[in-house]
Amino acid sequence: MGEIVNLNRFRKRKAKDGEAREADANRIKFGRTKAEKKLSEAEQALADKSLDGHKRED
Repeated sequence: MGEIVNLNRFRKRKAKDGEAREADANRIKFGRTKAEKKLSEAEQALADKSLDGHKRED
């Protein structure tokens, strides 16, 4: 005779595994942390400020 399986637990585990798989895909797709985003924004702002400082007045 086979092993007795609680179908509710099986269904919930299957849903949780699917959500985990989707979360992994989203981490790859959108994978930057908030700190990394803020760092790149700060670097871009510094570069823009430096570039604006070198503009010539006509």
